[in-house]
Amino acid sequence: MSDYSVYELLNRKRRGAPLEPREIEFFIDGYTRGSIPDYQMSALLMAIAINGMTGTEMATLTQAMLRSGEQWHLRDSYDFIADKHSTGGVGDKVSLVLSPWVAACGVKSGMLSGRGLGHTGGTLDKLEAIPGFNARLSRAEFERCVHEVLCVISTSTEGIAPADKKIYALRDVTGTVESLPLITASIMSKKLAMGASALILDVKTGSGAFMRKYQDSKALAQSLIAAAEGSGTKVEALITDMDRPLGVAAGNANEIIETIEVLKGNGPADVEEVTRQQCIRILVMSGQFDDASAKAALDEALKSGRALEQARKWIAAQGGNPEVVDNYALLAQPRTAVEVKAPRSGFITAIDTYQAGMFTVDLGAGRKKADDQIDYAAGVMFDRKTGDEVKAGDVIARVQLGKKEFDPEELRTRFLSFVEIRDEAPAERPLVHEHLS
Repeated sequence: MSDYSVYELLNRKRRGAPLEPREIEFFIDGYTRGSIPDYQMSALLMAIAINGMTGTEMATLTQAMLRSGEQWHLRDSYDFIADKHSTGGVGDKVSLVLSPWVAACGVKSGMLSGRGLGHTGGTLDKLEAIPGFNARLSRAEFERCVHEVLCVISTSTEGIAPADKKIYALRDVTGTVESLPLITASIMSKKLAMGASALILDVKTGSGAFMRKYQDSKALAQSLIAAAEGSGTKVEALITDMDRPLGVAAGNANEIIETIEVLKGNGPADVEEVTRQQCIRILVMSGQFDDASAKAALDEALKSGRALEQARKWIAAQGGNPEVVDNYALLAQPRTAVEVKAPRSGFITAIDTYQAGMFTVDLGAGRKKADDQIDYAAGVMFDRKTGDEVKAGDVIARVQLGKKEFDPEELRTRFLSFVEIRDEAPAERPLVHEHLS
């Protein structure tokens, strides 16, 4: 590829003019190989964050980033294999329930997931709360799990979209994280590099979502679907609610317990429903089910205990102790729990879910920096949720403490600072807002 003037490309993008596909490819290739320095990439990221990108530019950026590393072409190895991505939230354990539940219906899934950073929990951190669970699989181990138990969740290997890893680190320190084209390219370069047959996107909206406003969440979902155009991966999205924590548990070990309870048919209704809707889309996309037969298959897998049995096999296949399914004492236990009581009677009208997530992080259940250690025992149990009626003195939450010491009164005060209790019940919000394909 002939060399372009980096200076001229930066000037054009700064003025808001679109870049040609070849120019974007030149920039990403040069940056990945080290011939374009951080300061010039930072300038391009800021110009993109301010001026946006056309659909063509966004698709090219995604393709250039995915081509910077390995491409797995999973759909060439299987009749059908699904992937899933969530934009993240508080108490979001959907992937953990979905994998064995879909597998129990005979449909394969393989996911490369992330760790928690900021207010959102990480799927891999939750799984690593299971003694022995190995989330760092090689490509061969990944494929072995798909072959043996029809499902796998692993960390992204170094070879997948290395351009994204370099660019992501820059976005974090240059104030360009919240740019629609950059979010789109980051998510889809990793997902499309896997080359699954189908991908279901769980795009969150509300106070605990990356995109708080509904229109922004919808724009992101549409952008992610558009970026997959021509890739060979069929993509659908569900916009789901993150204006309240999902389920009761937020943390790591406590979310593993809640996951198993859902698979036993005893879990919170919201987790089961949001997961079920995504499972239905995957089963329908496989071509083996329509909506009605997918729902019937999922119900049967849950009632018969096959989904739970599949979870046991999956945990064992990735080196974890499958006995956690029957013995929660094998998981890290909180040292103590601080009860938070309702200061007045009324209805819980709001829980600022972003603040709730940061509260959980500060307990030790999440990370502020990439190298922070996770305390698997720490977390929060949201015993009462938005919309619930409470009496003064009712326990609305239990704050589970692990290794760190805290003043119980300070914890209670901080928790109540992001919970609103009023006389009137709030308007109901749907769990699943919209389905886009």
